[in-house]
Amino acid sequence: MANQLSQSLPEQTFQYQNSLPPLPVPSLQSSLSKYLDAVRPFASEKDLKATEETVRKFQAGVGQELHKKLLQRAKTKKNWLEEWWLDTAYLEVRIPSQLNVNFGGPAPYLEHCWPPAEGTYLQRASIITWHTLQYWNLLRTERLAPQKAGKTPLDMDQFRMLFCTCKVPGVKKDTIRNYFKTEREGPCPSHLVVMCRGRIFTFDALCDGEILTPPEILRQLSYVKERCDSEPEGDCVAALTSEERTRWAKAREHLISIDPHNNTILETIQSSLFVISLDEVKPYSTPENYSNMTAEALTGNPTIRWGDKSYNSIVFSDGTFGSNCDHAPYDAMVLVSMCWYLDQQLRATEGKWKGSEAVRPVSFPEELVFTVDKKVIDDISHAKKQHIKSAQDLQVVCYAFTAFGKSTIKQNKLHPDTFVQLAMQLAYYRLHKKPGSCYETAMTRKFYHGRTETMRPCTQEAVNWCKTMTDPTCNDGVRRKAMLQAFSRHNDLMADAQEGQGFDRHLLGLYLIAKEEGLPTPELFMDPLYAKSGGGGNFVLSSSLVGYTTVLGAVAPMVHHGYGFFYRIRDDRIVISMSAWKSCHETDAPSLFNSFSSCLHEMLQLATTSQL
Repeated sequence: MANQLSQSLPEQTFQYQNSLPPLPVPSLQSSLSKYLDAVRPFASEKDLKATEETVRKFQAGVGQELHKKLLQRAKTKKNWLEEWWLDTAYLEVRIPSQLNVNFGGPAPYLEHCWPPAEGTYLQRASIITWHTLQYWNLLRTERLAPQKAGKTPLDMDQFRMLFCTCKVPGVKKDTIRNYFKTEREGPCPSHLVVMCRGRIFTFDALCDGEILTPPEILRQLSYVKERCDSEPEGDCVAALTSEERTRWAKAREHLISIDPHNNTILETIQSSLFVISLDEVKPYSTPENYSNMTAEALTGNPTIRWGDKSYNSIVFSDGTFGSNCDHAPYDAMVLVSMCWYLDQQLRATEGKWKGSEAVRPVSFPEELVFTVDKKVIDDISHAKKQHIKSAQDLQVVCYAFTAFGKSTIKQNKLHPDTFVQLAMQLAYYRLHKKPGSCYETAMTRKFYHGRTETMRPCTQEAVNWCKTMTDPTCNDGVRRKAMLQAFSRHNDLMADAQEGQGFDRHLLGLYLIAKEEGLPTPELFMDPLYAKSGGGGNFVLSSSLVGYTTVLGAVAPMVHHGYGFFYRIRDDRIVISMSAWKSCHETDAPSLFNSFSSCLHEMLQLATTSQL
């Protein structure tokens, strides 16, 4: 009876957290042999010999010692990587995170019930905010179903970071403050922050414990908008969050030293559910071309978003939406899950509110006004200038490839994600006449507090295939055989990475152990091929499948001469957002897109003709 009962009860969001397996440590032998495979496409015979010797010495000597220490660490921590990854990938990074690390993206509502329209944006914002608050409530009451891969539960810890979370800058290293609690754990902050024209307001999203209705939220947003329209622009303190991290940390310390009330305001922003950014731009976009919205979400006005907040919901004045999120506390799949939920809710209700129009007498939003002095004003002006300069250098395109999508690829018994990845390899190879070191995100959420592993799609098999595609003497039979070998290799490596058997995070762990123990950096990490093949975050193509939903995002390239390449795959289309730096004359996002489109067509032809 008890068993039947437990089967009928819905699963709770975090119920599997304690039973998830620890993150494994791969064997040293397997990681080093995978590493050698990964550098091969970028090496001459001579270089490869030298690297093989370096690896052999590492494996026989210091590598073994470091590996033993890593195994010791893994005995005491359920996830040996977690703190290290957070620090190395995010918290110790000093470049401005709002543009270089955060992810941003367009909302897909213009594809169905909310095409761009004048005069709708506050009303729409109140409806989407209401749906977002419903999602927060699902997490708070642990009614959001835990995600699974087949029957295997996935780690849900990152979902705790979606609301009431903020990064706080430090002189050497940032920290994450998370104020979220489930109902069982206790009270959770329930206020929202609204930013508009350089000013900051806050109001509570609950009234007598009930979430405000869209008409009530509309009243609050209208109040903010009317005040901002009829009064001068604010101090734009939010722009400081777009600054280089150490500069922002010092500016923040100064801000707090002027007036303790400034610290109270910072706490209010940090602990808020999320930020609603009322943006005055109209980034005209269509389902086939999301470029303007994506660029605005990623690079837009720094005075109306808090770059360190885990979620900024951006409301454009043409009634379209976007978001900008700090990457440190969670990976994009958390936001994708919520945005997919929002999109489905909107479709189901046709973007309308069908409930009561009554508005309870809720107190108006309160403005949060910082005390500023000349130094703060100078700091803000410096932050704005550097942000605008970098933002103007970032090229972002986001187009839909509509000739075919997932269903056609699957009819040919090929994996849609691998299909896109190989097309991207070929597109880069054609454009740049050489293989490009490439990073694809692999998810390790089968493990306790797992986040990601690197999957390196630029395999020797992929390069061999690219060579057949660019060699006029090769026929379709040869090309197809090479393509299927590349597919097979990619799928194997991705499966390994998802099982915690990649090699990049393992090597990072060995590097960090050496650093912590005060040992000299092992030769392996100084080898030119290490960086040339992408090691140490030097990937020329930084890519990720955002999923098979309507949600898409974008991130800046990892390196100056690189590309960001993010895509979603639907039944009938593939939507891609690409970023590149304009100041690099080698790269050009639209050219890569054109090359990519023709590669997709060629691959489909290869996949189909050979079946005749």
